[in-house]
Amino acid sequence: MTLAARVVNSTIKGLTSILCRVDDKQLTQIPERGPLILVANHINFLEIPVVYTRLTPRPIKGFAKAETWNNPVIGILFNLWGGIPIKRGEADTQALRRGLAALEAGQILAVAPEGTRSNNGCLQRGHPGIVVIALHSRAPILPMVYYGSEKFRRNLTQFRRTDFYINIGQPFYLDPGGNKVTRYTRRLMVDEIMYQMAALLPAEYRGDYANLEAATENFLRFPHPYRSNLLFTKEKQLKIKAPILLS
Repeated sequence: MTLAARVVNSTIKGLTSILCRVDDKQLTQIPERGPLILVANHINFLEIPVVYTRLTPRPIKGFAKAETWNNPVIGILFNLWGGIPIKRGEADTQALRRGLAALEAGQILAVAPEGTRSNNGCLQRGHPGIVVIALHSRAPILPMVYYGSEKFRRNLTQFRRTDFYINIGQPFYLDPGGNKVTRYTRRLMVDEIMYQMAALLPAEYRGDYANLEAATENFLRFPHPYRSNLLFTKEKQLKIKAPILLS
């Protein structure tokens, strides 16, 4: 990493630490190197500087809408952060190739399947581009979610810090299991990925994936000793509901 990159990252990390109380303890669960597909939700602009500056010096690439580079200053920053411009609303094969190349080089590739900001923190329906990347690369998928940053603008106007929470889940592989991968199958696969993310969020943030009972795991494979993120959530809920026995 160049001196300029270290200075920029350190400055932005310090600034976000002033503006936010970042609960980043779980970031230690992300390995130092890939290949790894880091799948995350997308609330607003804040998560990229908060998370990226706290993951460095891990080698990370990530997709960002092509329009981001229309702003020269922001474009320079995203180049520094390994941003891969992607054209939304179409099959951007060049961007996909660059993402696959990053994984082949043993890097971490960050992907937000929602494709656009939610602004309110609630999960939106995922897009199947991640399925193509996961099946071609055969890289493990690690779900990462955050919440709290949807209150950033309001808190800023009231001179209050924003609580920024980060949860990391259990890794898994996407496995078609011998089934033909059709458009319909890709939709099922991306929904299974999104439900794994939803399980890591408080109920009020699950959005289109609020009903965890509807989740399936037909195309997911969890390597030992990892287990389903849905199971962890259900076990946690059972512990909360369990009666307290008095001796």
